[in-house]
Amino acid sequence: MLGWKYVKFDPNFYIFKYKNGKVVKEGLGLSFWYYAASASMIKIPIETKNIPFIFEETSFDYQTITIQGEIIYKISDPKQIKEQVNFSIDTKTLNYTSEDPYKLEQRIINFIKTILKKEISVNPLKEALCSSENLTKNTLSALLSNDYLNTLGIKVTAINILSMAPTKETSRALEAETRENILKGADDAIYKRRNFAVEQERIIKENELNTNIAIEQKNRQIRETQMETQRLIKEKERVMLDEEMKFKIKQEEENIRLTELSIQNKKSEADARAYALAAILEHFTKINPEIVRALASISLNPEQIIANAFDGLANQAGKIGELNISPDLLSSLLVKKK
Repeated sequence: MLGWKYVKFDPNFYIFKYKNGKVVKEGLGLSFWYYAASASMIKIPIETKNIPFIFEETSFDYQTITIQGEIIYKISDPKQIKEQVNFSIDTKTLNYTSEDPYKLEQRIINFIKTILKKEISVNPLKEALCSSENLTKNTLSALLSNDYLNTLGIKVTAINILSMAPTKETSRALEAETRENILKGADDAIYKRRNFAVEQERIIKENELNTNIAIEQKNRQIRETQMETQRLIKEKERVMLDEEMKFKIKQEEENIRLTELSIQNKKSEADARAYALAAILEHFTKINPEIVRALASISLNPEQIIANAFDGLANQAGKIGELNISPDLLSSLLVKKK
C-alpha cells in the first residue's frame, strides 16, 4: 500500500529500526509499519546457538588427531555487535544484505581451532588423547577472555569435546601396544600372584620354623627348669643328709660319751667288787686250806667227796707210791652217774 508494509519479528530477534540514520525503534520481537523506501532495519538473533565443529590437529610427536565437538554461545549485547557486524536486512525480503551474520560462526570456530591447535601441539599423542577435560577447560577459559569476542558482545556459555581420535593406523598401533600392555599386565599379575603364593608359602614355613624354634626353646626352658628343680631337690637332699649325718655323728659322739661313762661306771663297779672280794679273800688267805675243804665237804654228797679225794690224791701224786682203787667203787660211781 503505497510502499508501506507491516512486519512482525519473532521474540528471539533484537530489532533496530532506523530512519534518516537514527534509531527510531528497538527491542525484542517488534511489530510495526514501515515505509520501505526510507526505512532500514537490523535483525540480531539473541537465542543460544550450537556450533558443531570437527578438524584435525597435530600433536607434539607429529601425530594427527581428529577433534570433534560443539560450542554453545549467544549474543549478549546486540547494541555492541551491531557496530562491528552487519546484521542489516532487506526491507522487502527481510533477508540479510551481507554475509557477515553467516561468517560469524566461522570466526568463532577459527578462534576455537587456534586455541586447540596450541593446546594439542604441546602434548604427545597419548597425553593429548587423555586430556579432553583439561582441553575443554582451557579452551573455554581462553574464549571467555578473548578480546575480540568480548568486543562483539558474544558470550560463550559452554564447549564440549565429544571425541578425540588418532588416525586408523595410529589407532591400530595404539590398540596393539595397549593389547601388549594388557597381556604384559596379565603376565605380571600371574607372576605377582605366583610370587605372592611363594612368598606366603615362605612366610608359612618361616612361621612353622619359628614355632618349632619357640617350642624347642620352651622345651629347653622346661628341661632347664626340671634340671634346676632336680638340682634343688638334690641340694635339699644333700643338706638333709648332711644334717642327718651331723645328727648321727653327734648321736654317736653322745653314744661314745655314754659308753665311756658306762665303762667307767662298770669299771668303778668292778673295782668296787674286786676291792670287796679282795678284802674277803684277804681274810680267806689267812685260813688253812684244809679247813676250807673240810668246811666245804660238809654239805657235799658222797660223789663230790670222792671227787675231792681224787683231787687231793692228784695233788699229792708225787708222794704216793702205790694206789689201789677197787672196781666196786668205780662201778658204783658209774651206776649213779647214769
